Amino acid sequence: MSLRQWERSADLLFREQARDMASMAAEKVAMVLRHGEDEFFFRLEARLAGANAARGVEELVAESPLVARLYVLDRAGRLVYPAAFRDGDAAVFGRVPAEIPPAVWERGGRRDLVVGEHVIVAAVLKARDGAPVVAAVARDLEALKRDVLDKTLASLEAPTIVAVLDHLDRRVWSRAPVERAEPVTAVTFRDELPRWRLALYQPAGFGPRQAVRRQVMVFTAAFVVLLALIAAGIVLAWRLTRRETEMARLKSDFVANVSHDLKTPLSVIRMFGETLEMGRVTSEAQRQEYYRVITRESERLSRLIDNVLDFSRIEGGRRRYDMAPAAIEPLVRETLDAFAIPLEQHGFKVDVDVPPDLPQIRMDADAVGQALANLVDNAIKYSGERRALRVAAVRRDGGVALSVEDDGLGIPRDEQARIFEKFYRVGRSETQGRRGSGVGLALVHHVVEAHGGRVTVDSEPGRGSRFTLWLPVR
Repeated sequence: MSLRQWERSADLLFREQARDMASMAAEKVAMVLRHGEDEFFFRLEARLAGANAARGVEELVAESPLVARLYVLDRAGRLVYPAAFRDGDAAVFGRVPAEIPPAVWERGGRRDLVVGEHVIVAAVLKARDGAPVVAAVARDLEALKRDVLDKTLASLEAPTIVAVLDHLDRRVWSRAPVERAEPVTAVTFRDELPRWRLALYQPAGFGPRQAVRRQVMVFTAAFVVLLALIAAGIVLAWRLTRRETEMARLKSDFVANVSHDLKTPLSVIRMFGETLEMGRVTSEAQRQEYYRVITRESERLSRLIDNVLDFSRIEGGRRRYDMAPAAIEPLVRETLDAFAIPLEQHGFKVDVDVPPDLPQIRMDADAVGQALANLVDNAIKYSGERRALRVAAVRRDGGVALSVEDDGLGIPRDEQARIFEKFYRVGRSETQGRRGSGVGLALVHHVVEAHGGRVTVDSEPGRGSRFTLWLPVR
């Protein structure tokens, strides 16, 4: 109901404003027309009072483009100027003296008359001998449109179309085509254009009701967008809250896992160290075995601490890489040598296929070695009954593809896209019970991307995983 009332009010206000504008425009046209014609009649009266009236009148008519025909007649209807009527004008202009009221003949003045199909402007003037005469003028329609209507109406700034209709309802002038437009209002001109009208039309689809409907559509669309933004904000806030909650839980698990991983090798080192210190090991071979265990656990502890420190530097944006040309084969050999004891103790069958003639890669050897060590460590941690490790490198697609493959537990396909996120661990019972900080693969991903490469995974549950580091040759 409010919208319908708004439409009616807008339509009423629009028509009132249109009528006011039309009245002002019609007044302006009449004022311009009267001013020009009054000046013409003033000059005509002066010419009629001159010595050579006929020649003076001819010159004046030639100087006045708005005048199409001019006849000067006395009160009895006799021609004063020109000598004779032209083209049957006698039937029209000969009736003008009879149309002038006696009072106008006595005091002078002008009248705008409609004689047949013609609009005649008649003015009572004084001739040379002092006798009153009537000057009857027929306007030039083209000059009227060009010198009056174009100058006064074409500059109107309004969404409506302005048109001028004559006394026979013929469209004399319009600012634009009105064939498909709807009429809004029309006002009559003053005496200067008797029975002529100035009409306003609205283009199809641009009326006040249509404008209100368009505004309603805009407001409705804005309201819908606002509701969508609110809904999106609620969803984003909920997702952010859930993500922050999940991140807080992952950080808590990370601290617990790191604490456990730190405690386990420290406990082993302490136990074997105290046993050696107390002299309970008498066999030299057994002492060497204890030393190897202490060394292995120390290396494992160092790798864990390095991972945590490097991850902290990555999170803070402080991780720097010292790039230099380096070969792949020595890097693989040194990394596998560091895992020789745990690989042997867990019964892994190791297969290495790294050609020595691979091109050197511009890289940070320590960082890439750490990434490779994390992949090997994961292969050991998540191994199944088939304990095999395959490390291979091949030149492909303008770079070197370094892969680490195992026959372990595998990774579900729907979780493979998240395993490189920080703190994320595969949500399976057989993997959750194994030690791990959840930052190893995130560190691998960052290292490879910092070298301009990428890391991919190909895995199936129960059939193992293959991680491939794609390093570009530059």
